[in-house]
Amino acid sequence: MGKRGARKPKKIVGDPNDPEGLYCWMLRYLEALRVKNFSGRTVENRESYLGFFIEWCEARSITRPQEVTKPIIDRYQRHLFHLRKRSGKPLSFSAQIARLVPVRGFFKWLTRQNVLLWNPASEIELPKQEKRLPKHVLTADEAEAVMLLPNVADPIGLRDRAILETFYSTGIRRMEVIHLTVFDLDQERGTLMVRQGKGKKDRMVPIGERAIAWISRYLNEARPQLVMPPDPGTLFLTQEGEEISTHRLSQLVRDYVVEADLGKTGACHLFRHTCATLMLEGGADIRYIQEMLGHVELSTTQIYTQVSIRKLKAVHTLTHPSAKLSRPEAAEADADSNVETIPEPAAAPLVPAEQAAESLFAALAAEADEETAGV
Repeated sequence: MGKRGARKPKKIVGDPNDPEGLYCWMLRYLEALRVKNFSGRTVENRESYLGFFIEWCEARSITRPQEVTKPIIDRYQRHLFHLRKRSGKPLSFSAQIARLVPVRGFFKWLTRQNVLLWNPASEIELPKQEKRLPKHVLTADEAEAVMLLPNVADPIGLRDRAILETFYSTGIRRMEVIHLTVFDLDQERGTLMVRQGKGKKDRMVPIGERAIAWISRYLNEARPQLVMPPDPGTLFLTQEGEEISTHRLSQLVRDYVVEADLGKTGACHLFRHTCATLMLEGGADIRYIQEMLGHVELSTTQIYTQVSIRKLKAVHTLTHPSAKLSRPEAAEADADSNVETIPEPAAAPLVPAEQAAESLFAALAAEADEETAGV
């Protein structure tokens, strides 16, 4: 049985010894993206999705860009439509789009580099995305059941509890949890700094007292047993003292959800959905949930960011089931006081709350599909 959190080596697709092959051209394309300051996560996703395409081509003896034609691209798109996951379910349209967009970008770049005379992927028609609410969201009681599963007497179990509490309390993305450092948690203010999130944007989010308590215990009792010199500063580490891989983090969370036997499926994004849903049901304004999840742009000024996080912290304390560790009446009184005195955030577009919530959850569903496609 593999270790929870262990990183798997990257798979090489295609012929690395053919400088004119699809694989070598993919490496040049990825380097061009890095030069243009694309985020590491974006480059990693492109590599993963292009790897699927190149592997599919190799199986059909298509090894060079010049051998890829429009009918080949059309066949690949049909292949994605009929592809089935291990569960037997088809790829969602969002997952299909996630695999097609990098192919389109790759061949557009090849054409601009004069490797190809024309772009065989220029006429790709992407599937129309569905607008849907999440199928599986945990209730507060179900989330608590998952939280209680890790064996906190064990360093890895204590780490897992801290990870689950972080996901549940903050609703941040999988890659954002992976990239957290020991310096990103402000226990006194009850905030977590998310650095270089989606779109290479930083943001500060509230984190509940209980999650802080578990992270603090992990830092004091478990992390010293996992870290290897020199200390990389990464918050959550594997047994080898390394950063947790995306695949293993998803599997880790999924295993606990399955073990809870709730009749629901999901992994990291399940808690992102759950956090948003429970806060919305608790009375949080959709604008604050959007800010917390990183779905709207915050002001770039330091002053506005400080005001925003104070109000957001108050809203989080009032509406998130796991926000309080003790003295909930006092915490609620403090939050009420802040809500009265802190100004409202910048005005949001004038759309009905139901429509805004539907749009938010549709965006979350698309994120979940993209995340699933990448593991």
